[in-house]
Amino acid sequence: MFELPIKEPVLIFTIAMIIFFIFPYFMKLLRIPGLIGPILAGVIIGPNGLAILERSSTIELLGTVGLLFIMFIAGLEMDLDGFKKYRNRSIVYGMLSFWIPLVVGTVISLLLGYTVAAAILIGSILGSHTLLGYPIASRLGIGKSKAITTAVGGSILTDTFALLVLAVITGAAAGELDIYFGVKLTFSLIVFVAIIFLGTPYLSRWFFRNIATEGTGEFIYVMVMLFTAGSLALIAGLQPIIGAFLVGLALNRFIFDQGPLMNRIRFTANSIFIPFFLLSVGMLMDLSVLFGNAKAWVLTIAIVLGLLFSKYIAAALTSKFYKYTKDEKMVIFGLTTPQAAATLAATLVGFNVGLLDQATVNGVIIMILITCIVGPYLVEKYGRKLALEEEMMPVQKGDVLERILIPIANPNTMESLMDLAFVIRQSNSVEHPLYALSVVQRDMWGADGDVAKAEKMLGQAVSYSSGADVPIRVTTRVDRNIAIGINRAIAEERITTLVAGWNGERTAPQKIFGGVIDQVLDQTNVSVLISKLGHPLNTTKRIVLILPKGIDHKPGYWDALATIKLIASNLGATIQCYVIKGFPDVYKAHMREIKPNPPTIVEWVEGWTALYENKLPTLQPDDLVVVLSARRGTTGWHPQLEKIPGKLAKINPESFIIFYPREEKEDTRGTRGTEIPKEVLLGRDYD
Repeated sequence: MFELPIKEPVLIFTIAMIIFFIFPYFMKLLRIPGLIGPILAGVIIGPNGLAILERSSTIELLGTVGLLFIMFIAGLEMDLDGFKKYRNRSIVYGMLSFWIPLVVGTVISLLLGYTVAAAILIGSILGSHTLLGYPIASRLGIGKSKAITTAVGGSILTDTFALLVLAVITGAAAGELDIYFGVKLTFSLIVFVAIIFLGTPYLSRWFFRNIATEGTGEFIYVMVMLFTAGSLALIAGLQPIIGAFLVGLALNRFIFDQGPLMNRIRFTANSIFIPFFLLSVGMLMDLSVLFGNAKAWVLTIAIVLGLLFSKYIAAALTSKFYKYTKDEKMVIFGLTTPQAAATLAATLVGFNVGLLDQATVNGVIIMILITCIVGPYLVEKYGRKLALEEEMMPVQKGDVLERILIPIANPNTMESLMDLAFVIRQSNSVEHPLYALSVVQRDMWGADGDVAKAEKMLGQAVSYSSGADVPIRVTTRVDRNIAIGINRAIAEERITTLVAGWNGERTAPQKIFGGVIDQVLDQTNVSVLISKLGHPLNTTKRIVLILPKGIDHKPGYWDALATIKLIASNLGATIQCYVIKGFPDVYKAHMREIKPNPPTIVEWVEGWTALYENKLPTLQPDDLVVVLSARRGTTGWHPQLEKIPGKLAKINPESFIIFYPREEKEDTRGTRGTEIPKEVLLGRDYD
């Protein structure tokens, strides 16, 4: 048996990888941001917990690299254009959001007996924030609103001020805070900032224009700039994280947020180095100090309450200045409450230079855990209200060609899926073919027999399509994961609509349809129609359309409505529309906006229970139920949307379509090494 703590490098790395693999799933089940997972793991297995691992030089090295990555990505993700657009608002909010918590935190720390330097450092820690809830705002479609942009722009100032205070305080901790120190620090900062902001753009512009390089070369160049900046910061007497943040700002214009280079940077950081940093921070926490020291509890409660109070005051004052609504104020508050990146960085540096003690580290870690739960919750709760308040105008695709993909896995359902695809074809796509796909789930070297079977099935699809005089293009893919194969086809063929079938069985209780369909929904933003057809489409007399509350605020709502009305028109069917807790007159107006206009009745339904008990039992054998659904975490989503497919599969007739409108691509800024749950609200928050 191995002695504890384990010192064998391979075992250490193995345990770390297992933690990084397993804990995110636990956090997702608990609806907690993923960054908390490695921190909790560090508390449990660290020297102050079960003592399985020690905070060795290896973990410290990898953690330090992760710390530099966090601050580097923070600089890369800054929305400089948004800051310029709402510069005055961002400056006002940034100043309030930093200086009010700084003063509150400093006063609290002085009252608890900290030195002036330590008190100011704790105050600056409260002043910073991480935009952990921004991806939630992006999913809800409010990422570009003035209030959100104000908060995002303000984070540039809060992070910069926090690092500036850190530079002064840590420098003072190493020597005396006198005139000589002030002059030396000022000169070092000016020279260092000049080198970074003049030299980095010059070198980068020359490199990206003149050096022909593959992706690896670009990535290595960026790493050289990152660690050179950190080294220059050390030479200038500053903390390396300051260099990492500033060079990230300097490279902001050269590395596109959604580009392949940024993806490589995030992948490298998020998969290895940032988790190691979070693990190393968790190892610093000592629960015995927390439970055995009353001062530790007083400190923890004081800084948590001080942070929430000061961030709320900053959001309230800004909202009063610029006449933001209550919902906008609470979204700003929720966005700027989470403490993660700069907070962890400053805490670790303060602990290493001896300014912060073990009790302070414990308090800060608990503050991070609390704020990373509270912040995203507030963003989603009030962000949903904000999204529903926005006025939506009809926006249709115009001249964009409809590209419909039909994954075919079962010959028995092939014809019904093809019929549905025929019906939803737009008039501007008459000359454009349908796309039929078969994915063989095998190793590519042993898939000959399965590929032959797939091609035979696709041949039947070609024959059926020819009979309807509809052009079709077929393709076969070999992939270990069927969902990935489908998503690759969607990307390569520029698919706009996916038509898939479902057998009515779920592979696990937490799944909506099954592993493959759920993965496809989670990984793509195109329109998706999941169907289970118990009768021929051409015998449909009525379409029963179910519209959840808020579904009209989705980006693809109008396109979806046009598709549903096209189905009704082509089938010669009427539309019976049930609006869940919405306003029927609004949806009647929407129906009139979209052509064609088959006979339509719109009714209000007071809730999901009323739908199940009063409306679904009245379905007729030739009805086609269409549920306009939503992906988890987006506007219009409700927990019942994941239950209704199973309910429809158990009643007669078994003819229904779960229609997921297209979504805008999610902006993941602010996550940095973690994953934000798609669902953070409680069940009652959706009603």
